[in-house]
Amino acid sequence: MPHTNPDDPHSASTGYNNSSSTAGQVAQNSIFERIARAGFVGSGIVHLIIGYIAIRLALGGGGTADQSGAMTELANKPGGGLALWIGVVVFAAMGLWRVAEALLGSSSRPDANKKLSRIFDRIKAFSLAGVYFAFAFTAWGFARGIGKSSSSQSTGITARLMQSGAGSVALVAGALVIVAIGGYHVYKGASQNFLDDLEGPTSDLVRRLGTVGYIAKGLAIAAMGVLVIVAVIQSAPDKSSGLDGALKTLGAQPYGVALLVAAGLGIITYGLYSFAMARSAKM
Repeated sequence: MPHTNPDDPHSASTGYNNSSSTAGQVAQNSIFERIARAGFVGSGIVHLIIGYIAIRLALGGGGTADQSGAMTELANKPGGGLALWIGVVVFAAMGLWRVAEALLGSSSRPDANKKLSRIFDRIKAFSLAGVYFAFAFTAWGFARGIGKSSSSQSTGITARLMQSGAGSVALVAGALVIVAIGGYHVYKGASQNFLDDLEGPTSDLVRRLGTVGYIAKGLAIAAMGVLVIVAVIQSAPDKSSGLDGALKTLGAQPYGVALLVAAGLGIITYGLYSFAMARSAKM
């Protein structure tokens, strides 16, 4: 193993590039990369179903507009069980890929030698790993027939934390982080920074899908964080029910039907953009 002098900037950069190269070798040109890319397809399908449920709610139908609701819908369709098991595999593979990227660095970022950018990319990779592992866990539960509602779990966790002052502070802090993540998604869509995540030429259609999709998803995420804060302030844990609660709260507002349909279409747009990521995302 080559020696790296921590006081030598060139040596540190070389060490990072070596670990970045290792990250690339883990997945590029391999079956693992293809399976991980399928995680984008799985995410796209989940978002399409969530958007469909949101529109159905706006039109007077029922359902739970979150990942558990989407997987419930899928489980009830012919071949849904097999699809869920496939989802477990591809979501877990994408989660592992993101963990490798977080630990070893990315080999596909042009600004990888900038320290702040490198730290941000690794934190983001860890966060995305958590999202995909959560998808995998939810799919695993519904594939086995023991899946639980995400909104009821969110409400239960909020209720337990609100039993203490420290727990309430932690909830508010976590909610502010969620709002910030939502804001980042809105910024990423409005500025079209998501194009940096793609390789090769990008069509106008993909740019439009990414712009609308990221903004819509960001607003939905931020709304989830706001509802957690409202739940703490009003001592009403039932108001903190995740994405489903955020969308249903939106639907209860003036012009709620139009707003909920717009939100559903926006989430569907993000799902369509996820299919483009499966093909063109830098890995």
